[in-house]
Amino acid sequence: MKIIISSIALLTLFSVTSYAQSTYSIKGSVADTAARSTLKNTSIMVLSAKDSMLRKFTRARADGSFAINDIPKGKYVLVFSYPEYADYTDMITLDETHKEVDFGRIIMNLKSKLLQDIIIKGEVTAIKMKGDTTEFNAKAYVIQPNSKVEDLLKQLPGIEVDKDGKITAQGETVTKVLVDGEEFFGDDPTLVTKNIRGDMVDKIQLYDKKSDQATFTGIDDGVRTKTLNIKLKEDKKNGYFGKIDAGIGTDKFYRGQALYNIFKAKEKFAGYISTANTGQSGLSWEDSQKYTDNSGDNGGNVLDYNGQGLPVSRIAGLHYDNKWNKDKDLVNVNYKAGSLEINSLSNTQTQNNLANGIINTQNDQKNYSNVFRQKLDVTYTRQIDTTSNIKIAADGAYRHTENNNSSSTVSHEGLDTLLNISTQTSTNNADQHIMNLSAFYTKKLKKKGRTYSVFVSGLADHNLGKPHQLSDIEYYNPNTGALASTQQVDQVNYNDRMNTQFNANITYSEPLSASTALVFNYGVNTDNNSANLRAYNQSAPGVYNVLIDSLSSFYKVNQVSNQLGIGVSYSKDKTVLNYGVRATNVDQKQIDENTGNVSQRSFINWNPKASYLYKFSQMQFLRLNYDGNTTQPSIGQLQPIKSNSNPLFIVVGNPDLKQSFTNNVSIFYSTYKVLTGQSFYINGAYSNTISPIVNNINTDIATGKSTSQAANINKLQYNFNLNPGANMKIKGPDINIGLSGSINGGVNYNLANGVLNTTNTANYSGRFLISKDVLKKYDIFLSAGPGYNVLASSLQNNNNYRTFSSYNYFNFYLPGKTQFTSDVNYNYTSKSQGFDQSHSETVWNVTLSKLLLKDSNLKLSLTGNDLLNQRTGFSRSAVGSRIVQTSNNTIQRYFMFSVTWDFNKMGGGVPSKN
Repeated sequence: MKIIISSIALLTLFSVTSYAQSTYSIKGSVADTAARSTLKNTSIMVLSAKDSMLRKFTRARADGSFAINDIPKGKYVLVFSYPEYADYTDMITLDETHKEVDFGRIIMNLKSKLLQDIIIKGEVTAIKMKGDTTEFNAKAYVIQPNSKVEDLLKQLPGIEVDKDGKITAQGETVTKVLVDGEEFFGDDPTLVTKNIRGDMVDKIQLYDKKSDQATFTGIDDGVRTKTLNIKLKEDKKNGYFGKIDAGIGTDKFYRGQALYNIFKAKEKFAGYISTANTGQSGLSWEDSQKYTDNSGDNGGNVLDYNGQGLPVSRIAGLHYDNKWNKDKDLVNVNYKAGSLEINSLSNTQTQNNLANGIINTQNDQKNYSNVFRQKLDVTYTRQIDTTSNIKIAADGAYRHTENNNSSSTVSHEGLDTLLNISTQTSTNNADQHIMNLSAFYTKKLKKKGRTYSVFVSGLADHNLGKPHQLSDIEYYNPNTGALASTQQVDQVNYNDRMNTQFNANITYSEPLSASTALVFNYGVNTDNNSANLRAYNQSAPGVYNVLIDSLSSFYKVNQVSNQLGIGVSYSKDKTVLNYGVRATNVDQKQIDENTGNVSQRSFINWNPKASYLYKFSQMQFLRLNYDGNTTQPSIGQLQPIKSNSNPLFIVVGNPDLKQSFTNNVSIFYSTYKVLTGQSFYINGAYSNTISPIVNNINTDIATGKSTSQAANINKLQYNFNLNPGANMKIKGPDINIGLSGSINGGVNYNLANGVLNTTNTANYSGRFLISKDVLKKYDIFLSAGPGYNVLASSLQNNNNYRTFSSYNYFNFYLPGKTQFTSDVNYNYTSKSQGFDQSHSETVWNVTLSKLLLKDSNLKLSLTGNDLLNQRTGFSRSAVGSRIVQTSNNTIQRYFMFSVTWDFNKMGGGVPSKN
């Protein structure tokens, strides 16, 4: 401090004229938003980043603003100081592309208030608040040799990591994990948290990432994404590291994985390969996000194993990213390929409640599926100048699916009256090609806050399938029980579906004041769909060339949309408020290529939106959101053509369907105190749909055969959920306890044989948890809670049942670098009015491991999976007037021996000691 004061005095007496010719500058303002005051006379010091020498000094004006001009080119540390307030520091670089840095409003915090949110460990500050970012210093935490980022995260207050690697921070799910601010493997969280070494980390930053549009315009639109940024140590940005993991078990179970990463400053290359038949590839969190493209992949989560059946997975990926030209250019490339085979056996019991009776159906099914998918995506970002940027993204994907299914079904009216017996086999080979291309150009104009951006995108999605179906059905007389008739189906279908889209949108923002801005946007969209569906019978054995007209169609739906939107944004102090509305005029043409018939219609879709964010402090906020949207019927719902993929359940299109409108409201409140570990959160949502599109199912009570058609009804359909939770740390025994609850349900409708069925559903559940960890000794996590489910239908009696579940985890560090880990998962479902059997299972897994070698980078493990051999694939649900209970084969007890080797040569190959 004496050196700084002396430097200030010298600077006041003697000006350094050699800096006078420079044109670089900084500006901004300083305030305490909590006290609603500006901080006049705040000291602002500019220190050289190289030697910490004072280069410039000034004080804030009466309104809190400041400006420092004539600063030489270079890297600097800025220090803001005010009596009784915590110092605020930041790093800046002044060069040709950053000639003037505008800090906007800098928020200072009283030291007395900041103590509630800061933990000091020894001489190292463990947590630092920097604006809206919580920064954790990795040096303040001790981690085991060769542990990963995931192990470091588990020590950070307010952050939880579950058994699958899913991260929750201050009550919200973390959806983005970045490395030095950039996506790694296309924002694949577990490839960062499970594989990057903890001793490579310098800082972990937690913040709410704003949308690209808000970041560009500076106008807060209220959109937030909970994000973790892993900042690596400077000496850990060069070198290589990786992991090889191999295991072999009883009953032919196995797993293998290899990862290799090369970091060279701002250039990163990584690759991995993994195969397993255990359902665990080491990349288990949100596989659907990693290996499917939800934007264009109508096939759903094709590589997502949900615990049903016996799987074999093979996946691999490559990643490359680099910055150059003073970080003006950035490229990010990812390639992923994977296959998933599943052999499954299932039993499904269905109770179909009708106004004139109940049909009970039992289905036994054997299924083999094999899905292969590969995807390449490239993103290039270019900073054209200080006011404009362009981002170009392209991706292409290919998917091939094979499916072989055989099933037998028996249906009864009530419990005793036999209606039908059917057997069915089917095969289907399908291919899908997807291509996406987009460009996003942004431009800042001279007036601060005045911007415009242009977004252009295109999509092509082509699906080809050739299903083959064989069915034999026997119908029985419900009065006599005698065989009444039979039906055989032996046909091949050719399905050719194509979707192309083009979208262009321009957005313009105009500031009205320092806190208020208007946002305008206009967009045009074309969406062209075609569905060529043909069904053939045999003319000779194995020759399918007799067209079935009643099951064939060729429809095109061409749609042109013009969208106009306006929004108002207000951001001041602790409040962010946004409101806007978009209106879209849609012209739609439907063409029957077989008949030449054309039908046209025009309509307007409304999409109002509003959001409100109030930040009481950096660790306490309230967020409210509303949005409304119009839903148009899909081509599959409109198309008036029969589909008999299941002869006992025929689906028919409805060309008279109308649009529906849905209102969505959500709330989220969170408060967290770092020092005490106390937190409370509550989130909830409510949605209702006007003129909903529902299923209209007509079932022949004498045969059990059903026909389904989508239809609008004049009812208000709604759903809701409410999820509160609280956590705290008890200092005496040093344990963490938590309590959470959930209430969700709704009212939904369907038509059953012309009678409106109202289904009321509700689920009530609670959970208590307790955890304790002692460094290098043990970690314990216990959680349990009951639940109650209500399934009430106007066409049936109540079908309510109770549940209870618990998850318990134990980890003990034993002498000789030995570790014992165990987890126990228990689930219970009671019997109900519809199903007279209860279900319970206890899944117990254990692992004993030992670390070897000097750096403990070789690990031997023995794992016992499902020791009690009780795991089953069980589920129960209600859909319309139907109650469904399913059980599947799944992975059960096995034992596995595995070897894991972590290798590392970063920064000279000497791991840092935290």
